[in-house]
Amino acid sequence: MAKRQRISSEVKEQIIKRIKDDGVSVADAAREHGIHEATIYKWFRGEVSSQPTLRELTKLKKENTMLMALVGELTVKLSCAQKKS
Repeated sequence: MAKRQRISSEVKEQIIKRIKDDGVSVADAAREHGIHEATIYKWFRGEVSSQPTLRELTKLKKENTMLMALVGELTVKLSCAQKKS
């Protein structure tokens, strides 16, 4: 029976980051680190993947800025329309 190896959270995060951001396949990452693919998929379901990446945060911030601008424009238009009535 093979010995179980403990993989640090830093290494887990690096592996998941490479898969998410760099497009490395799960199979390739598993092979490179000598772990089973199912282990990596478990990490994705666990707490490591619940943290948004920098790319995701940046995208959400841009969307938020655009939506706030749109709400501002609509508020001004609605206000002008109400003043005319």
